[in-house]
Amino acid sequence: MRDWTTFAARLRAGELPGEAESLALADNRDTAQLAALACELRDQQHGDLVTYSRKVFIPLTHLCRDVCHYCTFAQTPKKIEQPYMPVDAVLELCRQGAAQGCQEALFTLGERPELRYRTARDALSDLGYDSTLHYVAAVAERVLNETGLLPHINAGCMDAAEMAMLRPVSASMGIMLESASTRLCAKGMPHYGSPDKDPQRRLQTLDLAGELAVPFTSGILIGIGETRRERVESLLALRRSHLRYGHLQEVIVQNFRAKPNTLMSNAPEPDLNELLWTIAVARLVFGAHMNIQAPPNLSPGVLPQLVAAGINDWGGVSPLTPDHVNPEAPWPHLQRLANETAIAGKFLEQRLTVYPAYAVQGSRWLDPRVLPAVMQQADAAGFARRDDWVPGEERPVPALESELLNSAGSAVPSAAVAEVIERCRQSQGLGVSDIERLLNARGPDFAAVVAAADELRQQACGDQVSYVVNRNINYTNVCYFKCQFCAFSKGKHSENLRGDPYDISGEEIARRCKEAWARGATEVCMQGGIHPDYSGETYLDILRTVRSAVPDMHIHAFSPLEVMQGAETLGIGVTEFLQRLKAAGLNTLPGTAAEILHDDVRQVLCPDKLNTQQWLAVVEAAHNVGFKTTATIMFGHVDQPAHWAAHLLAIRDLQARTGGFTEFVPLPFVHMEAPMFLRGRARRGPTFREAVLMHAVARLVLHGFIHNIQGSWVKMGREGVAVCLNAGVNDLGGSLMNESITRAAGSDHGQEWSPVAMEAGIQALQRTPRMRTTLYGDVPQERYLAARTAAPLIAVSNAPAGKRQRSKQLLHAVATSAVPAVSRALPERDLYESVVLTASCN
Repeated sequence: MRDWTTFAARLRAGELPGEAESLALADNRDTAQLAALACELRDQQHGDLVTYSRKVFIPLTHLCRDVCHYCTFAQTPKKIEQPYMPVDAVLELCRQGAAQGCQEALFTLGERPELRYRTARDALSDLGYDSTLHYVAAVAERVLNETGLLPHINAGCMDAAEMAMLRPVSASMGIMLESASTRLCAKGMPHYGSPDKDPQRRLQTLDLAGELAVPFTSGILIGIGETRRERVESLLALRRSHLRYGHLQEVIVQNFRAKPNTLMSNAPEPDLNELLWTIAVARLVFGAHMNIQAPPNLSPGVLPQLVAAGINDWGGVSPLTPDHVNPEAPWPHLQRLANETAIAGKFLEQRLTVYPAYAVQGSRWLDPRVLPAVMQQADAAGFARRDDWVPGEERPVPALESELLNSAGSAVPSAAVAEVIERCRQSQGLGVSDIERLLNARGPDFAAVVAAADELRQQACGDQVSYVVNRNINYTNVCYFKCQFCAFSKGKHSENLRGDPYDISGEEIARRCKEAWARGATEVCMQGGIHPDYSGETYLDILRTVRSAVPDMHIHAFSPLEVMQGAETLGIGVTEFLQRLKAAGLNTLPGTAAEILHDDVRQVLCPDKLNTQQWLAVVEAAHNVGFKTTATIMFGHVDQPAHWAAHLLAIRDLQARTGGFTEFVPLPFVHMEAPMFLRGRARRGPTFREAVLMHAVARLVLHGFIHNIQGSWVKMGREGVAVCLNAGVNDLGGSLMNESITRAAGSDHGQEWSPVAMEAGIQALQRTPRMRTTLYGDVPQERYLAARTAAPLIAVSNAPAGKRQRSKQLLHAVATSAVPAVSRALPERDLYESVVLTASCN
């Protein structure tokens, strides 16, 4: 190529080489030059990650109508025990794989053996299927439904109807093009006598996958007699299809290995330079975004060199089953693979059979019957969940990569992440992309983010860990909003969820407040559903009741949604209503109902609730009136790191204007009873590493803006928040006494963490406990002693709800004339109309 410098600059800028330019690469013998540019492009998009899929290899049938001259996978009927692997054997193998952390079930099989062998036809007839592909569909469906593994189907050439039959039971499919050269199908060549290896037939299958929106895998096999130019022509054929449909999720560069007892047993294998050259050219032809893969078991001892040629993926690796296509080449042990990847300066990350970019756009690329299974296995960025930890369940916390990195992969962050961390230390300006980079940190970047967050926590707060003795009072679980993640509220479509509809009286509110005060509480935290009969006067009555019952109690109450609804029912502005709340005795507000401050997400989670700008406006108005509030984020459902980044930036920007936030509280989504999860429309909450990372990134992004980062022990569990205390957290929130919302969502974590137990847990971590007030002041000694000698709680009484609210005054009822006229004029709503979540107050 005459002007390499200009060519390389264009590729770095995101252009793809033209077809003539790509073909010209066949004459470039400078592998080092090609590989250097390939690595630059790879790193632009994939950074320091090299991925793999943990799989079970299922050889559903070794029978095949083709006779490829290099293949030992295909066998004749006389050489096999049974034509097809029984479904029970497949399921047992998949269950064993699931127990070892596998998430992919790779179906590999010969092509249409029933067209060649009577044995196959008879076996299919006995099984009750018309074709091999019908049997594949049936077995894959059972694997998907009964084991949780995600099928990837390599079934060879298919027509549209056959592919459409397999799409609802597979997360991805694939076919190796191997070569676009028809010359290799001639007599004496490796594909002679194999009708399914006709390049046009295979490329037609590839295009059909694009038309049907199937995440697809393909690639080339090198060293079987093709020329370098033919390799480039094959890559271009794949690229043309991908540019039409965008469905090709990876390109495999596989090197031929000669096998005994084949017609090519004595054929020369491609040398290492040929493999490296082809990998580099594949990267240049496809650009930065494509996933370029080389199987690690076919090149033992030189894996770092493959990384240095431009790959970013190792393909599927099994801890359980052999590579049945290349049985002479065992899989590398996963720890060894991680070590060799680290030697190359990369971090080995686990993915699903469907790549992250396709998983996060699952509504486009996955059948609705497959999408819930993918969401079960995926994290927010579309990578694989590495363990079974979920928020709210009593499970041991898993190890994080900061603990797993070996000496070959020291925790030295990438330059880009290090630069953002430094700007956080200086409280300098950040954009959404900067914060998103931190939230996508993995491997050494993750370790560096956590370490920096802990450093800033130490700098800002020392070794003190604070908490407040409080009581949660959720006065009703009746609500007419339709939040899709809420298991707490009761409405027409949510009676099957935990608990009965209730609405407590003013007397019960007063009783709970008095009991809380006697047990050392300094705060009562109050929120509830939006009962159809509640008005702004309801919230004012609640305040008067609490202030009358316990004059010195700090009242921390009412979400921005409740404030907005209360103002609307009274026909006044938000600011005026906030002033009335303040005059009635409200001290601070919880920054709940924030969920994710990004309207793309809110349209899915809570389409009828206040939007992002309304939430920010209510909170800013509260700050301007003189209230302090908390800030929260409820994450791990349908959101992605870009949404989290926008949320954190919105909070930081508002704090820069008002200074009104006292703390930031990440609230991991508890999925077990959430309606959207039960319908297959949400993930299982954040992974443990995501939950820890959220706390760490919050500390970095909000450094110099919000002093306190709180960990929710109700969501994270006591072991989980202990990890977070070394990742930027300095506060454990409230002791709670009663917790209804997270428990309704299915959490195992308790109703109360007593001050004595909480302090013991803090001290066990060599940290200093500090009982605080809501506003982080010191508590009187009298409160401290009362909290440490508290009597057991009296069981609460939740009175059944009716269409009309129970009075929140200290009277048994309120006369109709006492209700404001604007409230009476509102249309009467059925109690069982809809549902909402009011996020937990910590």
